[in-house]
Amino acid sequence: MAPWSTSRIAGIGAAALAAALTISACGGGSSDTTTSATAAGGVSLVNGGKLTTCTNIPYEPFQFNQNGKVVGFDVDIVDLVAKKLGVTQDIVDIDFAAIKSGAALNAGKCDVAAAGMTITDERKKNLLFSDPYFDATQALMTKKDSGITSLDDVKAKGLKLGAQASTTGLDYVKKAGLDPIEFADSPKELLGLQTGQVDVIVQDLPVVLTWLKKPEIGAKFEMAASLDTGEQYGIGMKKTNTALAKTINEVLAAAKKDGTYNAIYKKWFGTEPKSS
Repeated sequence: MAPWSTSRIAGIGAAALAAALTISACGGGSSDTTTSATAAGGVSLVNGGKLTTCTNIPYEPFQFNQNGKVVGFDVDIVDLVAKKLGVTQDIVDIDFAAIKSGAALNAGKCDVAAAGMTITDERKKNLLFSDPYFDATQALMTKKDSGITSLDDVKAKGLKLGAQASTTGLDYVKKAGLDPIEFADSPKELLGLQTGQVDVIVQDLPVVLTWLKKPEIGAKFEMAASLDTGEQYGIGMKKTNTALAKTINEVLAAAKKDGTYNAIYKKWFGTEPKSS
């Protein structure tokens, strides 16, 4: 998440504090205040009868509100897991920093984290990931006819670049030598582009393509470049939750084998995956 006022993120200590405050603000959240239960396959859940998912909304088309309900590609994938366990999915909207750090999972806020989250070695230190379920890339988005076709153009023209905080897109452009303005979530990042706070933004390709399908956005903005970063999304869990990881991996494998995965993919992206 390739997860949108602009503000710089100022250090690990501040990020950890923000994550803790976010969890506290959402209420409940500790293993002492939840009613644990065991689902099919001996999987322990933080709340009986529910597979509780932490995510960061909106991140269309992976998870977003539609007619009072959270829907999206990730939601449909996790619903398959919930069905396997004989429970229903319950979604908790939380700050992405608390998700990728493992803080939300360790606090008993949720069983899984499904938030368009790229598997990285750094995140593996705090999370147990499922097998990959989505191949991802990044993209640059800017005003039409800007002449921008690469990050080198952004550098050469001295343009203001925006990125979503705590994401692999942010990490990627920083490694390329750029110093982007950070936005708390994807909607704020898009608004930053629309209001001229930044000249170009970096975001996950499917998110950019979904934005550009909206007439009011597509009329003024375009994808300037696709950045092949070789990323893959995974569903995150507590490091010790191997029983749940086993179930999720079995569900993903079965869905890819019987065509369910391809059907869900086509539903949200309009085409079947190149490989599944």
